[in-house]
Amino acid sequence: MTTTSDTAAHRRDTGVSLLLGCGTVAGLLFPVASFAQAFTRTGFDLRRHAFSALTLGDLGWLQTATFALTGLLACAFALGVRRTARPGVAGPILIGVYGVAMVGGGICTPDPALGWPAGAPAGLPEHLSIGSALHTVFGAAAFLSLIVAGLVFARRFAGRGWTACSVIGSLATAALTVPPWSEDSASLRFAAGAVLISGWLAALSLRLRNR
Repeated sequence: MTTTSDTAAHRRDTGVSLLLGCGTVAGLLFPVASFAQAFTRTGFDLRRHAFSALTLGDLGWLQTATFALTGLLACAFALGVRRTARPGVAGPILIGVYGVAMVGGGICTPDPALGWPAGAPAGLPEHLSIGSALHTVFGAAAFLSLIVAGLVFARRFAGRGWTACSVIGSLATAALTVPPWSEDSASLRFAAGAVLISGWLAALSLRLRNR
């Protein structure tokens, strides 16, 4: 016979499972939607233009929505992580920071540059607008939060494979995005970094749900 406590526990488990599933969706949504736009929007060149530049132009609202929805899903995932057994404090907070940063990165857009969108200056702007500066800050926070989260969760769960993937993913993302590399390769490097951290987020979500 099903008791009230059993029903409550089932509902709680279902709610946590749904929150954890948000991490999978968030991890897939951003790279898939970004690449889809990068290869279909006329004039956009991933070799020169960053994913964030897709927030500009007539269809910029699509990428703005992608940033915002990814961020909200990540925040929901952070709540799910917090409700799992002994998750620690740092991990959920770092994922939550990523979520908030993604929402902020969608609201605050970069300045038109490098010929994108149509009619934009051919080079980089001499002075950043406040919105563009904030976008840079949010972008840095998003990358750094998941880079550190990868190292935190590498220690959280047993298993050489998981630990190795988390550490390698974090270090590879840091190598791609943190050092002052040439601006000529920035868009491709940051795209690769976004794929790495998004893939890790989805993998963490699946691992937690399977546990």
